Amino acid sequence: MKHIKNITFIGAGNVASHLAKAFFNEDFEIEQVYSNNIENALALADDVNSIAIDNIINLNSNSDLYILSIKDDAIENTLQQIIDKNIFIVHTSGSIPISVFEQTGFNNYGIFYPLQTFSKLKEINLLEVPFCVEANKNESLLYDLANKLSNSVHFVNSEQRKKLHLSAVFACNFTNHMYAIAEDLCLKNNVNFNILKPLIRETAEKITLNHAKDVQTGPAIRGDEKIIENHINQLDDLINYQEIYRLITQSIVQSSVDGSQAKNKKP
Repeated sequence: MKHIKNITFIGAGNVASHLAKAFFNEDFEIEQVYSNNIENALALADDVNSIAIDNIINLNSNSDLYILSIKDDAIENTLQQIIDKNIFIVHTSGSIPISVFEQTGFNNYGIFYPLQTFSKLKEINLLEVPFCVEANKNESLLYDLANKLSNSVHFVNSEQRKKLHLSAVFACNFTNHMYAIAEDLCLKNNVNFNILKPLIRETAEKITLNHAKDVQTGPAIRGDEKIIENHINQLDDLINYQEIYRLITQSIVQSSVDGSQAKNKKP
């Protein structure tokens, strides 16, 4: 196989929607869109001039590439249901190893993982999204394909990708949960959460040019015990938030101690 021209999407969720539309705009033919919810399949298929199906048995073998983009816990079961094991197939998961394809009988497979958070209604500039690729046979083909969408493409093996996905959970999912807690605290006290948004933007922008540890601020890094105690007392009626505050404060303090000890050991 020298070129990929036709692509089928197995899945019609957030990631599949962004990728399918991006490839369609790059003049790739989207052969089929599968979803067990036919309405989702129809909605995406309509956007990319494709055929919608809701039964995996109806998957044809006409495409150069099949992109499986579904929930992680459904990947293995869905792969087992695909009849033609000779198709070139990839998944977009950050945490499922490439070995899942061999375990389910496929011969030509890989990983096509875009490291970004996706929502159907928010446009994303895929040129800035890192893509991690891995394959058992056609790695360079996947690399070239990712280059059609992104300026940041990387060969990343399954073990590296697993750690990268874990890091992404801390950087994205856990961080967003902190925003949700902050918003909840504002709402409970009749404060407009928008007041915090310039602070959120500045915090995120700082680490584009610096190491996160080097720009840490706040009472924990300063060792301001009175402020910390005051904050914990304010959370007496919110035990979960109080525990999160304690754990993160302890982690920041310990990180500062470890950093100081490492510097002192240098000759």
